[in-house]
Amino acid sequence: MNSPTVAIETHGCKLNQADSWELAAEFAESGFRIVELGQPADLYLLNSCTVTHIADRKARNAIRSAKRLNPSATVIATGCYAQRAPDELRSIEDVDIVLGNSDKSSIVQEAVQFMGFTNPIENVGYGELGLDTVSKSRLMVKIQHGCNQVCAYCIVPKVRGRERSVPADELVSRVKQASKSGFKEVVLTGTQLGSYGFELPGTDLKSLIGLILSQTDIPRLRVSSLQPQEIDTELLDLWSDNRLCPHFHLPLQSGSDKILKLMRRRYDSELYLKAVDLIRKNVSGASVTADVIAGFPNEQNDDFDQTLHLCQLIKFADMHIFPYSIRPGTSAAHNKLQVDNHVKKDRANRLISLAREQSHDFREMSLGTTRSVLWEHRLRDDPNGLWIGLTDNYIRVATDSDASLGNSITKATLTSFNEDKVICEVIQSNGCPV
Repeated sequence: MNSPTVAIETHGCKLNQADSWELAAEFAESGFRIVELGQPADLYLLNSCTVTHIADRKARNAIRSAKRLNPSATVIATGCYAQRAPDELRSIEDVDIVLGNSDKSSIVQEAVQFMGFTNPIENVGYGELGLDTVSKSRLMVKIQHGCNQVCAYCIVPKVRGRERSVPADELVSRVKQASKSGFKEVVLTGTQLGSYGFELPGTDLKSLIGLILSQTDIPRLRVSSLQPQEIDTELLDLWSDNRLCPHFHLPLQSGSDKILKLMRRRYDSELYLKAVDLIRKNVSGASVTADVIAGFPNEQNDDFDQTLHLCQLIKFADMHIFPYSIRPGTSAAHNKLQVDNHVKKDRANRLISLAREQSHDFREMSLGTTRSVLWEHRLRDDPNGLWIGLTDNYIRVATDSDASLGNSITKATLTSFNEDKVICEVIQSNGCPV
């Protein structure tokens, strides 16, 4: 029989993206052919998120859309929503198999058995996957998963379990394979990157980054997220290697110390400010981005004003804003001092407006600078055929070039921007990073 096709849709965090890459490799090794989302496929796999009720709704809609595209397709739901509420997903008529995060290792086997496919092939590397739904230029590599922190609002510990680290030698091997397969950037992902290696003697995040930089030739390495209490000069010294991307995502969640304590975060506003200041003093051209929650239970007007003021003071390169969403099984869900939905929406909109303003200002201040850019693909349906890329400090950029820039790293000067596109002039195209 012909190789069956599989389309993989990923919702949520970079950790889910890393899981999807691993699943894609497993499917390819079992004889499946990976196809782009939107194309009819024999198998549709949804790797779901459940961080908010909106994420749950997005997952349900995606499942129904897949079945409409090919009514005979096998549909598998996995990820955090499938872990949290498997029966809820099984009640959807369009779902054939539901397997949560704890059963992700058996997904390919279950799919093969369900579909009756018995023609495996072996040894397909990342470079041969043909997975168009994720950029082939950047590979997410999971270094740890699970979370021991148990924040009051967060469902992740329940759907990802306790923290577990991937051995360093295995990760170095994965990065070497990624580089060999043609990837130009590896993104280290996890739920709590800063606690990586706590159960592995003599291992921590700093030593892992050092090993990857010294033992692989990957052109760019990016750390997806850190906590403010994990920022120190020893860690930042690693950024003297220009292969480490100067972008720091530090979840803030609130600028009110009262709310941070209720959230069970492990820092206060003063520590957060010190972390940002340390980054900017030690890493040239660094961008700092954040997550912020609006309308956490018992958030008063003064608490929100403190959050708004802190964000204005820091001047983030970008912010991801989330209206607080009740997640069953979390302690905050039982808090009787819930904020009215209209108030939450208003506060979220004010933060979104500030985020747009600060993103605009950061990009405007970046004009005239020369950055390392990883060019990923041409802009679809664009008559000018603009190339789209990402700077080392996480600015989405575009350039008009007759040369084939795909999956190459060049120097480029940021010259102007229009709406969400910063326009660049490529000044070097030999693949050398800045």
